[in-house]
Amino acid sequence: MQLPLLPLRKSLLLLLFSFLLWTHCAQPAISDEPPVAQKTPVDLSKKVLMAIFAHPDDESTIAPILARYAREGVKVYVVIATDGRLGVNDFSGLEAGDGLVAIRKEEMKCAADALGVELIHLNYQDQFRAAEGYDGHIPHIRAFLKEIYELVEKIQPDVLITWGPDGGSNHMDHRLAGATATQVFLGRDWEKPSSLYFYGTPSDQIEDEASRLLRGVAPKYLTTKISYTDEDLEAAFAAISCHKSQFQLDGLRERMEERATEKVVYLRKFVAPSEQSETIFE
Repeated sequence: MQLPLLPLRKSLLLLLFSFLLWTHCAQPAISDEPPVAQKTPVDLSKKVLMAIFAHPDDESTIAPILARYAREGVKVYVVIATDGRLGVNDFSGLEAGDGLVAIRKEEMKCAADALGVELIHLNYQDQFRAAEGYDGHIPHIRAFLKEIYELVEKIQPDVLITWGPDGGSNHMDHRLAGATATQVFLGRDWEKPSSLYFYGTPSDQIEDEASRLLRGVAPKYLTTKISYTDEDLEAAFAAISCHKSQFQLDGLRERMEERATEKVVYLRKFVAPSEQSETIFE
């Protein structure tokens, strides 16, 4: 007895259709987007970071990320410009001068050891002898600029970090140290490619209006956000604790933890012009 062909043909067609539908769905989606290139991991052991600040204890501003990069194998240098001779305050009872210089030199060594960084402590006076007028101040800051130039030329850092125009607190020494580092960076076309970053505090994190005006930076400019761990924060706390002449240690950990809720340090990268122009209005 011959079976009817129609139901069999219909079954075969349904089976073929199901197979074609399955193979089509199983194909990977074709995208017009180019494939994402995999980044080659950076060998941090071959990288060099140089942070340039004015006073012993200024490194505390970015201490957690100095500790992080040192922990990750980066060669980290901290350059401190001044001897700290004028760093007196109400609670320490210490007097300005050579005695305070000796104390702050030791405190800075202690802090550098806690962070795991190499310290270069220069011997310029606080305020760069501004009280002595042109003949005292100008030779002092010119010598400072030349010494920073020589250090950068010798060490060839991949990254420089320093104060921005606000100086963190508007302190004249901070601003001068930042301007000096910036001039050295811009002063020549260095053979080794490097980057310059300015530390900054987002304006929206400063509640006081006067402080916001003096040292705040619009968040849109602080596009480099470097995170750190509890271990790095602990190293930063140990480093800051070395500066007994400058910080009251009671409640210091609590104050640091309050400010470290995000565990991020904000930086602004200096971006060089990429094209030439014959107008300032475009």
